[in-house]
Amino acid sequence: MRIIISLFLLSFLTGCQLLTASNNVRYLTVLHTNDNHGRFWHNESGEYGMAARKTLIDQLRNDAEKNGHSVVLLSGGDINTGVPESDLQIAEPDFKGMSIIGYDAMAIGNHEFDNPLSVLDKQIAWSNFPLLSANIIDKKTQQPAYQTYTIINKGQLKIAVVGLTTVDTAKIANPQYIGHLDFITPAKATQPLVDMIKTKYQPDVVVAVTHMGHYHDANHGINAPGDVTLARSLKPNTLDMIIGGHSQEPICVDKNGDPDASFSAGKACWPDKQNGTWIMQAHEWGKYVGKAVFKIEENKKTLISYELVPVNLKNEQGDFIADEIKKDKTLYEFLLPYQQKGAEKLAGAVGSINAFLDGSRDLVRFEQSKLADLIINAQTEAVGADFGIISGGGIRASMNAGDVNYKDILTVHPFKNRVAYIDWQGPELIEYLSIVGSFPPDAGAYLQYHKIDFSIVNSKAVIKSINGKEFDINATYRMSINSYNAAGGDGYPILTEKKGFQNTDSTDAQVLRAYIEKYSPIDVNTL
Repeated sequence: MRIIISLFLLSFLTGCQLLTASNNVRYLTVLHTNDNHGRFWHNESGEYGMAARKTLIDQLRNDAEKNGHSVVLLSGGDINTGVPESDLQIAEPDFKGMSIIGYDAMAIGNHEFDNPLSVLDKQIAWSNFPLLSANIIDKKTQQPAYQTYTIINKGQLKIAVVGLTTVDTAKIANPQYIGHLDFITPAKATQPLVDMIKTKYQPDVVVAVTHMGHYHDANHGINAPGDVTLARSLKPNTLDMIIGGHSQEPICVDKNGDPDASFSAGKACWPDKQNGTWIMQAHEWGKYVGKAVFKIEENKKTLISYELVPVNLKNEQGDFIADEIKKDKTLYEFLLPYQQKGAEKLAGAVGSINAFLDGSRDLVRFEQSKLADLIINAQTEAVGADFGIISGGGIRASMNAGDVNYKDILTVHPFKNRVAYIDWQGPELIEYLSIVGSFPPDAGAYLQYHKIDFSIVNSKAVIKSINGKEFDINATYRMSINSYNAAGGDGYPILTEKKGFQNTDSTDAQVLRAYIEKYSPIDVNTL
């Protein structure tokens, strides 16, 4: 009898142990997007848009929760700048749309500094989720300028989320807005912060939401180091995952860890892993929602599935790659007045051009472009300059042949930079061009110039002619430039305090509009 009771008790206790072990297994579904860039509304082909994104995220969230998963929704930043309807309303529909969708946190991206900081303050107030960055430091106080982390409780899980921003922001954001801020090395900010968080909160999962870019095998080139460098610079197991942005790519690798060149919408994707840290990014514009499912047992986190779910993307034939996702009615009706208000401001042609002007980053950051010639023609005429320059990264879109409306212009020029000029003496101009003419291709700083013929020889500018006339080193020449580059943007020498420098009240978009209105129809072959 005692043997039977003993066997019964042993069986009961074993069952309890198995039940406890089973209860210790938890699941986390991480949903993520990045680089929204004003795409609160679907495009002309009905692709992406926040209303369809909400329908998809609601479905993914509900399915995960039905299976007992905790769910967190994160963004890799850059909500601002890219679509005029959004830009004209300082991304109010985008931030409020994200709040309705139910984001839990986001990284502060470099484009969050495209406007005066009072605008970013408004955007933070519009958001019911935190905007995070641990490596932006106020120079005066030597304290973080923004919220550095948040603790999110989801079901049985405690999730710590730390934010980080590319240090390139110091040169690619508007210097007039960020001069009082330092952007320190991400790993330097992250390691002590995560150590403190683990000691104080004992989180189950630690995530970094970043806006720094993914550069395979840490080959970041002229860009600031990104997520791979961060993961490799930290002690192992400091971060469980990095949800990134900035390089605007789907991060997919093959079984050897090499970039998966075969990935396209609807195909399988597997994220990068460095030093024990998973690194994920969902391309751009809300084209995809990334979905990662983790099994968490004791201190072990195992990624059991990953996919990039397309949001109404179409193939070359114009058909949806997957079943069409219906737009969430409530969010659609909330966003519609913003879209209508923006469209009203942009309606109507202002002029025309007779051929396509390529403004793609693959061109304007590598070679001289006709679109840059048009832009510089407008700016030199506006300020009476002999020649002009802009950085290639300041051109954000192409212009199609035919009618041009104000939306087209604002898509090319979304930053509201003012047109400025400086009067140069010959020797000073040579010194300046020796610097800006040496920026390499594949950089936002790559120099676009017009009405001047020069070359770099042994690191020194050799000027042949300006505005069709032979260069005279004893003469004075007026150069047009925008306020961003003049203030040191993209690493250009600062001109704002130099004698002969003058800002105007006209923006680059206003000046380009006036030029197109005046000279239409424009023959691009004469630029």
